[in-house]
Amino acid sequence: MPWRKNDYPVSMKNLEPRVRNKAIEIANALLEEGYEEGRAIAIATAKAKEWNDDHPLHHRHGDEHRLKREGSASNLHVVPCKDGWAVKEEGAVRARLTAETKAEAVEQARAWASDSNKSAIIHRKDGTVETAYNYT
Repeated sequence: MPWRKNDYPVSMKNLEPRVRNKAIEIANALLEEGYEEGRAIAIATAKAKEWNDDHPLHHRHGDEHRLKREGSASNLHVVPCKDGWAVKEEGAVRARLTAETKAEAVEQARAWASDSNKSAIIHRKDGTVETAYNYT
């Protein structure tokens, strides 16, 4: 039985939401591979905790509330703008951040993408995609 954000094994109820969501994702993948339910839960919980340790949150003051609200929103894009570079979510009109340098925008986009299991897609000045960092 595949689990979801609001329907998961009782043994995962005390995990932090970020860790629990990762554990659910891993457990579902293990079930698809044919693992027994109890074994999938145990492995997924351990791996999710390990993942959390390896992917700490990199947020600025106040971002923790926004990250919780956004959940699994769309990917982040680093794009040129009139003031330098912007970090925007797919489909968003306003930028989450504007920076003078591309490096600063890329650093912040990668941190946010890592924190929220998204991709950070980096564009060139002409708008074409240069590279992407996938944290899903």
